[in-house]
Amino acid sequence: MTNIKGKIIKVSGPLIIADGMSGAKMFDVVYVGAKRLIGEIIELRGEKASIQVYEETGGLQVGETVESSGSPLSIELAPGIMSGIFDGIGRPLSVIRTAAGDRITTGISAEGIDRSKKWDFIPTKKAGDAVVAGDILGFVKETEVIDHKILVPHGVNGTITKIASGKFTITETVAEIGKTPVQML
Repeated sequence: MTNIKGKIIKVSGPLIIADGMSGAKMFDVVYVGAKRLIGEIIELRGEKASIQVYEETGGLQVGETVESSGSPLSIELAPGIMSGIFDGIGRPLSVIRTAAGDRITTGISAEGIDRSKKWDFIPTKKAGDAVVAGDILGFVKETEVIDHKILVPHGVNGTITKIASGKFTITETVAEIGKTPVQML
């Protein structure tokens, strides 16, 4: 969190205006109100931000808090993404349905990809290999036809000091490049 917090000064359907957003950036994801609805800054004018809220805004009131995440809207990439169905802001619909039923409850959040499932990681590189960002370290057979490639992350390069095959969750370390751990997420 960037700790930029403003207050709602206007609500007009899915558009809200927040004051006190100095330091926020265009396209930052924001959390709106007590339910922490997901929105995105679409215009900045001084300390005021126009925000597109991607959930039902009924019940929001002037004076409620708006908090910037400091990051643009993004989605997680890892094994498991191809077997899921997601809403427009990356929340897995099957998880939401289990938690809340057939209707998406405003403000509900859920991890985009299961962090407990283990995947069989098959390395295509070995310790001692020099790699740069975007190189393929290995893959996971996600479906019968899809090999999910695990890449060297952006901004990372060097020599692989450790790489392992086996079953891992998406947050467990499958390789180290120098001293930088690499996960499948």
